[in-house]
Amino acid sequence: MRPSGVLTAHVLGQTHRSTEGPEAYETHSAPIMRPFVAELLAAVGLGPGEHVLDLACGTGFAARAAAALVGPTGRVRGADIDEGMVRVAREHRSPRCPDTDFTAAPADRLPYAAAAFDAVVCQQGAQLFPDLTAALVEAARVTRPGGRFAATVWAPVDRLPYFLAEQRALEKYAPDALPYLARAYARTADQLITALHTAGYHDTAHREVTFDVTLPPLDRYAREHLDTLWGGMLREAGGEEAVTRAGELVREQLADRVAPDGTVTVPFTSLLVTAVR
Repeated sequence: MRPSGVLTAHVLGQTHRSTEGPEAYETHSAPIMRPFVAELLAAVGLGPGEHVLDLACGTGFAARAAAALVGPTGRVRGADIDEGMVRVAREHRSPRCPDTDFTAAPADRLPYAAAAFDAVVCQQGAQLFPDLTAALVEAARVTRPGGRFAATVWAPVDRLPYFLAEQRALEKYAPDALPYLARAYARTADQLITALHTAGYHDTAHREVTFDVTLPPLDRYAREHLDTLWGGMLREAGGEEAVTRAGELVREQLADRVAPDGTVTVPFTSLLVTAVR
């Protein structure tokens, strides 16, 4: 089997066996994901006592934030195909909602009863579903009538300076990764809206959301983030040197954005799609 990083494993629909990859994802993706999680949950308007599903939950960023909103009388569930991600999500679950649990399951075969959730959210997962319509049909099945759905997916990569820098590094040091990378930025509003309507959702809407995100100093962060997502393919192409040089190239491309303290602030843009069951 081709070595993979966390993102490659999701794109290929593989179950991740590494003990380090999901923990690294939890650490290095948090600064990027945090503002979009808040926007995602605001879009479905969670309140105390509600039941919510974090679909393609990863390490549980959205689930933990949802737990604070639904509180001790609510219920939070998370599902992800990656067993390693689920393990980390369980380890980091929020005490604010004791009825929180995570399950390893593909998005199109969820282990939940029909109409089990008041809201289903999906933070940066829908672009990786092998069959988008099948996944949203299943999401609709577990959403109660009148329940809400919201998902975010990344804008095209040429509008995401940090991810574009990573793409250029992969072009040079691990070109075999590029077909998988393309999947991460491939979903359009039309694709999502069409799939939502087919699944049985209505009142669909979409808008772009942009945040300026400050990342840790790139001397270390650029290499570690690349290693988390694409380390296996970089090492297959050129060993540890490829990982190191790819990180250096990311840093060089963003040098004009680096602050005196070494941090770098870059804009990230997502498409936010909402619907009602």
